Amino acid sequence: MNAPSRFPFRPLAADRVVVVGAGVAGLATALRLAPLPVTLLTAAPLGSGTATGWAQGGVAAAIGEDDAPALHAADTEAAGAGLTDPAVAFRVAEAGPGLIGWLVGLGAPFDGDAEGALALGLEAAHSRRRIVRAGGDSTGRAVLETLVNAVASTPSIEVVVASARDLMRDDTGAVAGVLCERDGAVFPLPARAVVLATGGVGALYSSTTNPRGAGGSGLALAARAGAVMRDMEFVQFHPTAIATGADPMPLATEALRGEGARLIDQNGDPVMAGISGGDLAPRDVVARAIFQAQSRGQEVFLDCRGALGARMASRFPTVAGLCAAAGIDPQRRPIPVRPAAHYHMGGVKVDSSGASSVPGLYACGEVASTGLHGANRLASNSLLEALAFAPRIAEAISAGVARSSSLLPGAWPGAIGTPGTQSLRAVMETHVGVVRDGEGLREAVRRLAEAAGRGCDAALTGLLIAASALSRTESRGAHWRSDHPGLAAAIHTELTLAEVWDRVDGLLAKPSVDA
Repeated sequence: MNAPSRFPFRPLAADRVVVVGAGVAGLATALRLAPLPVTLLTAAPLGSGTATGWAQGGVAAAIGEDDAPALHAADTEAAGAGLTDPAVAFRVAEAGPGLIGWLVGLGAPFDGDAEGALALGLEAAHSRRRIVRAGGDSTGRAVLETLVNAVASTPSIEVVVASARDLMRDDTGAVAGVLCERDGAVFPLPARAVVLATGGVGALYSSTTNPRGAGGSGLALAARAGAVMRDMEFVQFHPTAIATGADPMPLATEALRGEGARLIDQNGDPVMAGISGGDLAPRDVVARAIFQAQSRGQEVFLDCRGALGARMASRFPTVAGLCAAAGIDPQRRPIPVRPAAHYHMGGVKVDSSGASSVPGLYACGEVASTGLHGANRLASNSLLEALAFAPRIAEAISAGVARSSSLLPGAWPGAIGTPGTQSLRAVMETHVGVVRDGEGLREAVRRLAEAAGRGCDAALTGLLIAASALSRTESRGAHWRSDHPGLAAAIHTELTLAEVWDRVDGLLAKPSVDA
């Protein structure tokens, strides 16, 4: 039985795998690992506290008659601005149709068309209608519920509700478990392997569409363990967060623009006029256009009036409900929007099997840098990526030899991160946001380094992002430097935490010099 453990001080199998996180990445990985024993470690009860459940978009898959994996991969590469790995893009796109079939087999209630086939939607930067949805704009919640139900009926999966505080290492340096905390008590979960599926970093920003728990905790865990981190500077800002003062900000799905919604200013003029791709340009382009308009003092709205607004309640019930809660009737009044931190393309560098540079440590989903997203994620590729890498990770772990789960005395790192503060979120929003420059990034590095040095994991993750952004002296994809607006060589940013601290020391010694 996999009911949540009250207090997991019982003997654990030597070949147990610990999966940290219970969004689509963690749930899918746990399911794919069966029948190996798995402990699914989640900071909140299953089905809550995860960005998966908030996903209004869908799962991109080349299943239309006019579509093919090669076309999907090409769109992914185009959005990735030169940093997407073509082989990874094709493998993930090729897996898409089969993964949709897997979810359907588990009972996922995807929307159908009049002929009974899966209904396919269009989103920005996709050349074909290939977005599979459930409940119009409730795909994340539907997929999450499907996977939670499957986990509940899988006897090899045990659920432990607690927070991961650090990774345990054995005498070879390999990851050998997780140090956990619940209600002030700290306890170990030894394991043959650990899979991080902890989501993104949006909660590090004042304006975000992510749950408050999305503070990059898994990135801090991996960085302290010595893992190579890649492309940490690439944070995607969703262009159409609903700007009504809520925190986190509700989201107006990109699919609205795919169905005809347009971005306008307070005078009714089109915000995207003269910009390639218009309202269906890649997210980074749209987010910058809105940011720049607002920097000029203009208000920006998503105009759904007319036929789209009339069918909003049936076609996009989640957005309709969010608008109603804010007192907005989208049939009569445009929706106020602004960019908000939404998705992190960077993360723990992993190989084709999801393995990090540290033995025994894997990463899946938003916390990982697989090579798929490059500098800018293509819409609705996030759930797909997690679903595609879960079986690869399970295969690699299952094929490995189970290590002893015993640890040397004193081998448990004891750093306990403290939560981020409003001032930290303001630093990230102001200096590491949609548009950046060297002076602001240096200030962010100084302030984040001070907080990280005091043991704040949120600040440590922010420091990794800011230091990476400072080192990339070009503008590419979601990373835009106003002081370096041109393109340079298409290379990845790879660093370890030790290298970041070395960079910080040099920066603080010579604050006037660009890193």
